[in-house]
Amino acid sequence: MKLKIGFIGLGLIGGSIAKAVRQYYPECEIIAFDKSKESLALAMQESVIDTVCSSVDENFSLCDYIFLCTPVSSNNAYLAQLKPYIHEKCIITDVGSVKAPIHKEIEALGMEENFIGGHPMAGSEKTGYANSKAMLIENAYYILTPSANVSSDKITKMSELIDSLKAIPIILDYEKHDYITGTISHLPHLLAAGLVNYVKENDSEDELMKLLAAGGFKDMTRIASSSPVMWQQICLENSGNITEILGKYIVLLEQVKEFVENKNSQALYDMFASSKDYRNAIPDASAGPIKKAFALYCDIADVAGGIAAVAVILANCGINIKNIGIIHNREFEEGVLRVEFYEEESLSKAAKLLQEHKYAVYER
Repeated sequence: MKLKIGFIGLGLIGGSIAKAVRQYYPECEIIAFDKSKESLALAMQESVIDTVCSSVDENFSLCDYIFLCTPVSSNNAYLAQLKPYIHEKCIITDVGSVKAPIHKEIEALGMEENFIGGHPMAGSEKTGYANSKAMLIENAYYILTPSANVSSDKITKMSELIDSLKAIPIILDYEKHDYITGTISHLPHLLAAGLVNYVKENDSEDELMKLLAAGGFKDMTRIASSSPVMWQQICLENSGNITEILGKYIVLLEQVKEFVENKNSQALYDMFASSKDYRNAIPDASAGPIKKAFALYCDIADVAGGIAAVAVILANCGINIKNIGIIHNREFEEGVLRVEFYEEESLSKAAKLLQEHKYAVYER
């Protein structure tokens, strides 16, 4: 049977899911509504969607699945508009990283039999449909939070759809989801934003901190470049959990401050050793909210054409480069040239190839 899938919101996540659907279900009918006419026009031009909707209307009445992909607060507002057009077998889902508000709205509207919350643990510091891609959710955990009255048959269908898009479905209670993501996603974004602003406010007039910010700082704060509007909404919607988590983290920071102040060498060592062991045990099966960077570093001679030589070697073997550049501060980098790739397979091939050409290569 030919599927019909509707999208309300066609930004980074909505666009990426739509592109994945188009890739794996080329015959699927995809309709979309978005406030951005440019995004809709581009999606039509790329043949990702079949129909542009000017509003949430009867076009959505025959959908098998409807993805709500707007900011968290906006998703709730669209539910009431959708309700008159929902048939018994339709599955409504969302992609918000906070689940409690939309589940409560679903209960209030009596739409529990059709709703399965969703949260793809994937993303980018870049936003908008123009930056979307089908592989964004590939191998990423995709959390599903079924409502209390949705059937097991619908849960199975939703899980199978997500699995067919090459993501990894995981079923969670929505309240548990919000606490977990508050800890592993929302807290890191707050810490990254706070750290960047701390450096900004304490930098010298000649901005030496900004100039010298190196690998460790950039790796830790990369997610601070994410959408301010999205993270404002997330903090407002998950305020209770985030407040509790921040309180616990502040207690931990006070403890760390005490270790440093008292020069407690054993406590400091234990803290760093414990974090190293736990961090190293985190699997790479999911790229997480921000995709893992597949990068290598290599030493090259400081001569004209040095970067070009590396690029030509890789291009001649059909290896696509995502980014390439000189590392000026090598505080945490083993080599002077950093080359980033789109996937792990390209990274492995490139490392082997450059080593064959007598380059000293380091992977991270």
